[in-house]
Amino acid sequence: MTKRTNQLLLKYVNQVWNSIVNVGILPAMPFVESRRTKLLNLLALPCIPFMLFYTVVNFVQGRYVLSGLNLISTASALMVLVMHRWRMYLGARLILIGVNLLIYTFTGLYFHNGAQYFLLNILIIAILVYTDRRVVTVLSLVIIAAYLLIVFFPQPAVFGPPVPDERVWGNVATALLFVILALLFFKSIQADYQREIEGQRQALTVMNRDKERLFSVVAHDISSPIATLDALLEQFRDGLLSRDEMEAATAVLHDRVSQLRSTLDNLLRWSARGMQGIQMAPANFRLLPLLAEVERFFEPVVQQKKIRVNTGVSPEIALYADRDQVSVVLRNLFSNAVKFSFSGGQIAITAEEQEDQVIIVMTDQGMGMDGERLKKMFSGPQDPAYGTVGERGSGVGLLLCNEFVHQNKGLIDVESAPGKGTRFTVWLPKGTLPVNTV
Repeated sequence: MTKRTNQLLLKYVNQVWNSIVNVGILPAMPFVESRRTKLLNLLALPCIPFMLFYTVVNFVQGRYVLSGLNLISTASALMVLVMHRWRMYLGARLILIGVNLLIYTFTGLYFHNGAQYFLLNILIIAILVYTDRRVVTVLSLVIIAAYLLIVFFPQPAVFGPPVPDERVWGNVATALLFVILALLFFKSIQADYQREIEGQRQALTVMNRDKERLFSVVAHDISSPIATLDALLEQFRDGLLSRDEMEAATAVLHDRVSQLRSTLDNLLRWSARGMQGIQMAPANFRLLPLLAEVERFFEPVVQQKKIRVNTGVSPEIALYADRDQVSVVLRNLFSNAVKFSFSGGQIAITAEEQEDQVIIVMTDQGMGMDGERLKKMFSGPQDPAYGTVGERGSGVGLLLCNEFVHQNKGLIDVESAPGKGTRFTVWLPKGTLPVNTV
């Protein structure tokens, strides 16, 4: 019971301490500004009991003026916390530095209590909390002048007896200790700031990488419909189509424009999710409808090259993954299969469940790849390859496929030989039925 009570008491003390030390610090406050505010809180907090104690001691020993000055110093420390609470940051700095500068100069001159060493604290604080060089220069000159005045022109103790030597030693030791603590805190600020910068640099690197991925996806998804539109419009312009053919082409144009609109809608959704980097949103969905979308996407090219597409996928097979990312993977693989297939060739797509995974296999009978190209397939950007009728690739699609598959806790493999086609195999987590997406 005692141990539990001690833990609760310690937790409460930590909460109170943190609430006082961080008073005035807001989540949206700049990093350096928040550390400056915390530094002033840390300096003001111990001054309150310290100065209050000497207020009583000096009053008892007959140093009424010094006791009053100690009380004013205590009040200024309290005012710093209060003004931080009300977000009056510049006023808090002015009070802490200005009031204590006057008090330490006066007490050092007339009570010979070693207050000139506390002026070193004021000098360090002024340098740390102000960024304007003119303000720092003026304050530094004033503080240095006050320090020299105390050391070389001490005044007679007309406002009360000087403090004893033991007190002077204690004041000097305390002042030097504050100097050390202030410098250590400043050092920690620099270290925190460097970590903050490094974290932002890494986040920016990730966002730039994700931006490049999005550009790759956009270029890949839009190029096929644009190519179809360009070809049809060129035929319209040259008058190569009959009336019936124009009506059929109009239907194709409508499909292509609808496809572009769908692609742009997907892009907007991806952009919203990618504002803080590409993020996964895994869900259960059926595989066959997604494959049907992919095949419709490339239908004009498939028809143009007279490629047969055989899809052997059960409608009951479901995946648990990010649907958009899996769609990108399948579109890239199918695009490559179409691109490198010869006219009149065949593409086979199969899928089967195996324990907790679904194995998707896409096979074409096209150009194939040599061993050297296979080794570098997923290791880095490749030189863009050209399809059987001159289609040009980007060289980054399969890298994107590899990364998206791994993000979805899957695997991807490829087998190929020149002139014998290519076989891609993808392993992805098995989903459950029923699913919301059909």
